[in-house]
Amino acid sequence: MTTPGRLPDPYARDGGANLADILERVLDKGIVIAGDIRINLLDIELLTIKLRLVVASVERAKEMGIDWWEDDPALSSRARHRELARENTELRARLSRLEAPPVEEEGS
Repeated sequence: MTTPGRLPDPYARDGGANLADILERVLDKGIVIAGDIRINLLDIELLTIKLRLVVASVERAKEMGIDWWEDDPALSSRARHRELARENTELRARLSRLEAPPVEEEGS
């Protein structure tokens, strides 16, 4: 029975699960949702979209070998620093080549 000002409980109090419990289980175990969308016109495939969604905790994702965010400069400050260091090294090498005295060729 619902009392005024209170929403009904979706699960019984004895043994029921709340949203936090469900979310914890999903993040701990992980869940994969996969689907394909195909658009055909007169038996000619015009477009195929493959959708894959993985919901898991960071620790669980790393256990599964998923860690793409660590190498994306837009998402990781460590990756951004690595990218800047690599670019800096390339620019210094280029500058050294440009500032080096010209090499004289033999026989001229």
